Amino acid sequence: MVILIALEMYKDSAESREMFGFGFIFSSEWNPVTEQFGALPFIFGTVVSSLLALLLSLPVSIGVAVFLSEIAPSSIRSPFSFLIEILAAIPSIIYGFWGIFVFAPFMRNTVQPFLQSYFGFLPFFQGVIYGTGLLTASIILAIMITPIITAVTRDVLKAIPVSQREAAYALGATKWEAIKMALLNAKSGILGGAVLGLGRAIGETMAVTMVIGNKAQIKASLFEPAYSMASVIANEFAEASGSLHISALIEVGLILFGVTFVINSLARLLIYSVTRNA
Repeated sequence: MVILIALEMYKDSAESREMFGFGFIFSSEWNPVTEQFGALPFIFGTVVSSLLALLLSLPVSIGVAVFLSEIAPSSIRSPFSFLIEILAAIPSIIYGFWGIFVFAPFMRNTVQPFLQSYFGFLPFFQGVIYGTGLLTASIILAIMITPIITAVTRDVLKAIPVSQREAAYALGATKWEAIKMALLNAKSGILGGAVLGLGRAIGETMAVTMVIGNKAQIKASLFEPAYSMASVIANEFAEASGSLHISALIEVGLILFGVTFVINSLARLLIYSVTRNA
């Protein structure tokens, strides 16, 4: 089925590939009126928002996983795990609505003015404050991928034999030194969980579409609106003005499919390697 999906998208994107070639990936112009299409702004928005989401989520996810597997008493471990994992069950459209009506105004009135006041000398925090934009989308993506990375990291930490912890304590290790030892042994699994969360962030559609601003541009400021590959497909496919426009959107989907497939395959291999060794 995966091969058939890839072949179908490859076939249906033939018109765009023949017209633009590899320049489609490196062009920044997206104009359905003049039938000039380039995917670079969408690739930029997808990659930056996903990597920033991973950067924000990874420390929190590892901290929560360590707390649940190593520190938390059994009386609060189960309910706390449930509260974390329930985040994964919330539909992305709900995150989008929450982002529009609650989080974006909070970003516009509180977070972005603070960042601009104290870090405005950096190009990342300059420009007009909208509330929506690349930073807002990244934070919402970080919230959405946190349960995935947390669950994988916690399972990998729990897979480490108890005898290793007991040996560390027998040699005089402190609680933190034993935890650090466990994290070092689980680094492949943590990396796998991070890559799996990255794949989830890259493929997210509705929540990102509702808060990223949907403007095909490449700007250094995280306050500026941007566009992702999934968002442009969701927004424009139903109203595509011609066969070339549809073909260009399918080619964007083909690029997204390839990136997501590679990332998820890599994550599965990393997780399999660490669980097999355990």
